[in-house]
Amino acid sequence: MIDEYKNIAPKGDLMLLGKLGETLRSRSFLHVNSTREGGGVAEILHRMIPILRELGIDARWEVIEGDARFFDITKKIHNALQGNEEIMTEQMWAYHGEVNERNAKKLNLEADAVLIHDPQPAALIHYRKGGIWMWRCHIDASGPHMAVWNALKRHCEKYDAAVFSVAKFARALPVEEFIIPPSIDPVSEKNRELTAGEIDEAANRFGISRDRPVLLQVSRFDRFKDPIGVIKAYRMAKKYNDCVLVLAGSPASDDPEGEAVLNEVREYASDDRDIIILLLPAFSDRDINALQRMATVVLQKSLKEGFGLTVSEAMWKEKPVLGGAVGGIPLQVVHGVNGFLVHSTEGAAFRIRQLLTNPAMAKRMGERGKEYVRTNFLITRQVRDYLSMWYAMEHRGKRVLDL
Repeated sequence: MIDEYKNIAPKGDLMLLGKLGETLRSRSFLHVNSTREGGGVAEILHRMIPILRELGIDARWEVIEGDARFFDITKKIHNALQGNEEIMTEQMWAYHGEVNERNAKKLNLEADAVLIHDPQPAALIHYRKGGIWMWRCHIDASGPHMAVWNALKRHCEKYDAAVFSVAKFARALPVEEFIIPPSIDPVSEKNRELTAGEIDEAANRFGISRDRPVLLQVSRFDRFKDPIGVIKAYRMAKKYNDCVLVLAGSPASDDPEGEAVLNEVREYASDDRDIIILLLPAFSDRDINALQRMATVVLQKSLKEGFGLTVSEAMWKEKPVLGGAVGGIPLQVVHGVNGFLVHSTEGAAFRIRQLLTNPAMAKRMGERGKEYVRTNFLITRQVRDYLSMWYAMEHRGKRVLDL
């Protein structure tokens, strides 16, 4: 499997991966999150676990179970970390702890290194059974609702380390902190090269006209992704440039608000035949790949965003991206070089028109974007960073080996 990346990923990343694999061979590395499908965390883990195993590491992935009440609570925590004013009672926090306790009794939490992803399983730290425990926050926590953050912090400060996607997301904690951005897998079904026939087949199946420019946003149906704002920007641009808008997303089992937001979007777009809304089943990777490759311009007009893997996915396919100037998107989009950062609906509409009327500029931006992703946001780099963090945590205060 690692051989597939030889002519794609930077050579230095692959060399260091080999050295780290030799050093950590036969050691155990456990990841825990809240869903096996839907969202970037699950997507990365599906691809990362096999790579870790090929390096000789005993990698496992466990998923905590919870009911509707639990995921309603964790959605409030998620939204509060992104700045919403959410009311979290002591009863809610107690139930969050109860669910974590039940899962701790069922799951095998023994490993040399344990990486807990996001707030849902954060309380598992109280049931650790040795090893290095690290908490990974994929959320934009740069301006959280402080009462909720302070309550969650009671768990986070008991870890050995905390990991954030972007430096400005990091919160003050009495533990080691690392900055590790997420990544995409260039050889996965979602990002591999497709034939023209495969792209055409998907366009025909979804009823997408190829005789006009296609605007695309791929994301969960979440208010922070601003799908209504995308429709407004499209309508402004369409007055001058005839085009089609596609909004595509998949449900996530740990997001109870998705259906309500989808219904709002359908109602808002109902009178426009050139707006195509697609609720794709989980693991629709090739369809998403085809949608991104047929797009003229890809949007990720988020109001809050932990990182936004769809930005790097589109850039890998040499598409110019319009991204909200929030969260981890500015880490990926270099404004005016490989895409544009936007601050408003009107700004998004202006940049859409600029790209549609200047295809040569759009092509240059797409080409630069692919190289930027190759250098910074491929999965080989993220695996390298996780293993380097684990190695560093185990060798604190010791003489470090010459890797």
